[in-house]
Amino acid sequence: MRLQPSRKRDGDDALFVFCEQDFARHLRRFNRALPRAPRCKLCRCPFGGLGRILPGPDFTPSRKNPNFCQRCFEQAPIGCREMEVGVLFADVRGYTTFSESRPTAEVTELVNRFYELAADVLVRHDAVIDKLIGDEVMALFIPSWTPDAASHMLEAAEDLLRGVGFGSDEGPWLPLGIGIDYGPASVGNVGSGEVKDFTAIGDVVNTAARLQGCAEAGQLVMSERVRANLQGPRPEATAVELQLKGKAEPVRAWVVSPQPAPR
Repeated sequence: MRLQPSRKRDGDDALFVFCEQDFARHLRRFNRALPRAPRCKLCRCPFGGLGRILPGPDFTPSRKNPNFCQRCFEQAPIGCREMEVGVLFADVRGYTTFSESRPTAEVTELVNRFYELAADVLVRHDAVIDKLIGDEVMALFIPSWTPDAASHMLEAAEDLLRGVGFGSDEGPWLPLGIGIDYGPASVGNVGSGEVKDFTAIGDVVNTAARLQGCAEAGQLVMSERVRANLQGPRPEATAVELQLKGKAEPVRAWVVSPQPAPR
């Protein structure tokens, strides 16, 4: 049976279409029945392949999120699909001054500690870790793979701020600020040949980055679009009008400060 559209012909767009088809649901049900774990949460294939009886490719965990396999990300062909997506940027505030006032070894240790925290939090919320860039993390929350993506993104952002110590008795060990937005973007692998990366391109990415730039240490700045897509109760937040670079009109946003974690 031939699937339409062909993944080979149409690139990553076919990956998203394939995930929505009945055949894909039957295939995931079959893969789920195979006695092998752990497995990719997207295609449900076991990371170790199909075993000795049914040898198959090695579905290695993806560096984007070890809950998913490389065949769904790094090994997928080049191509994008327009879809709604949540975008999160987390950045160390005043990083230049912060790094100049400390020994290099101490800064490296703190940044690695931040990366470890970010990976743990984002993987737990089934985010796609787009980039780790110096003092910054970018992550994607894709609704077709992560139901209630906006709510998961908000929870992940709050967990990150609490994780670096905001809202705790000890105080923060890293001056982190976060911006999040939700909206349409082209999502998939971009690049050429084997030099490619799974990412998102669009205004939502730029807006999330600009909102992050407005966040002070310990603050989460979320767009009105995120707030409108939240499931359940909304967090206490202060409404603000921000003049973002590249935007002709002020952007309405909401500033959230993390509450102490329940004990």
